[in-house]
Amino acid sequence: MLKYTAIFGLALITGACAYKEAGQPLDGQYFGQATLNNTAVLSGERDFRVELAKRFAQDVPTTINFDFDSAQLDGAARQVLSAQAEWIRQFPEVRFRVYGHTDAVGSQSYNKSLGLRRARAAVNFLVSQGISRQRLEAVASFGETQPLVLTDGRERRNRRTVTEVSGFVAARVNELDGKYAAIIYRDYVESAVVPSTLTSESSLSE
Repeated sequence: MLKYTAIFGLALITGACAYKEAGQPLDGQYFGQATLNNTAVLSGERDFRVELAKRFAQDVPTTINFDFDSAQLDGAARQVLSAQAEWIRQFPEVRFRVYGHTDAVGSQSYNKSLGLRRARAAVNFLVSQGISRQRLEAVASFGETQPLVLTDGRERRNRRTVTEVSGFVAARVNELDGKYAAIIYRDYVESAVVPSTLTSESSLSE
């Protein structure tokens, strides 16, 4: 029995050290992070729209709030939308959707209309910051149906718009194929550029 146990153990060790068959997935340790993400997207393991949405939510605030029964943007809302616009300008291939919400005070039909007016106010401000209206949608309003705080009273946190990644500009969606790392991780790619060490002709002539 001991003999067979030893042989079985040796076989496991040998198998662990052997090369994988052709077509088997490569170990992740052989990939850099950008290559790993690019491989995951192209294989369908990771949806690049979801990845962009996560990055947008991590980099900038996605939500602004409103006064009661108002679709006017205050200073804080404008500041957040300005930050969103700056981020959106870096990704001209991406489309965004703004969702409007209200609190529970008032009728459902009125709140649905108010939520849409809030979404349109946010979109109009983004357009004023140089974002193409063709890349922005304010077509959905949840009205009072998706509160952050469950209450029938006035609740500022429920009176909001939320900006999210919705898709890609049709003419540019193919850019997110093999160029995924170059587009999604622009900062990563730029940081990897090695500064030139060549001496210019002007410095040589001096």
